[in-house]
Parts: sequence; structure tokens; C-alpha cells
Amino acid sequence: MRSITKIQLFVLTILLSAIGVSAQDARLRFDNLTALEKNASEIVEVNVDGKLLQLAKRVLLKIKDEDAKKVGKAIEGLEGVYVRSFNFDNEIEYNMADVDAVRNQLNAPGWGKLAQVRSKKKNQKIDVYMMFAGEDISGLAVILSDKKQVALINVIGPIDIDTLVELSGKMNIPEISITKDGDPDQPDGN
Repeated sequence: MRSITKIQLFVLTILLSAIGVSAQDARLRFDNLTALEKNASEIVEVNVDGKLLQLAKRVLLKIKDEDAKKVGKAIEGLEGVYVRSFNFDNEIEYNMADVDAVRNQLNAPGWGKLAQVRSKKKNQKIDVYMMFAGEDISGLAVILSDKKQVALINVIGPIDIDTLVELSGKMNIPEISITKDGDPDQPDGN
């Protein structure tokens, strides 16, 4: 009887671990970036989650500015925003393998590459990935590396693309040109 209890406890532990892991699938591990930190002349680290993110949502939703309210609505379901940026005084003062270690995390199930830009002249790589939960976006990752800079961005939680498109070109949000069938602004051929 005692061995059954141990087996049940073991199975329960594995199941609970799996639940915790699935909630964190979109979270990239930025914990092994010490080599980048060591050589960088400037480091930016942003961690917005938990209570701070809830506070930002509440404030944005209460501001009288309609665009600010829309931003509050767009980030309503977000669980976290994490940014790491490293600037270097000299060209290629870091090992690309350190950046590729983060990039390799995006080969996990659920992640899909949205865009990839490569510039041999500037020695620049930009990768944009999205994680989907069914039809909904549950995470976003951007990795940028060039001769003197590495930037890693990870957004966790549902992202409302329709609201982002509506806000594009406002509040320093880059303009996004996406049209859907049946949009009133889209010519219908009549």
C-alpha cells in the first residue's frame, strides 16, 4: 500500500510540473547571458510582470485618453514583458553562440517564425517568433543582433492584434498595415 502512495505522489508531482511548464511555455530563459553581460558596455534589463503589469493595466484603462485606454485593453491579458539589451563598444565583441542559445529555445513546440531578416552588409539578424494557443497568440519573441548590439524581447500572454493594428502609428507604436476581408476601408471592387 505504501508503494502505491509513493507512485501516486510521483505521478501527481509530474502532472503539477507539467501544468507549471505549460503556463510558462512562452517564457524564454535569459538566465545564461553572463558572457554577453561581461563584455557589454551598456546593459538594459526590463522585467514587467505580476503586480507591476496589473498596475500598468489599471492606470492605462483609467486614463481619459482613448488611445491609452486602447493600449490598456491590448495588454489586458499579458502576463509579462521581458527585455534584455546589450551594447558593445567594439564590433562583434560577443559570441554568436550565446545569442543562438536563446534562438534555439524558439524551436520548441508552439513557436512559429513570423519574420526573419538577414543583412550581410550590416552583419545583422532579426527574428520574430509567435507562440499560438489554438488560434490565439500567447507569446511573442524578437531577437536582434548586429555588430555592436544584441536585443532580446519576450512578451507572454494573449496579444490582441486587432487593437495593435488600430493603435499603429500612434503613441510611438510603429504603423502596421493589415487588412481583413470586409473591412470598410478596404475597396470591395464595386
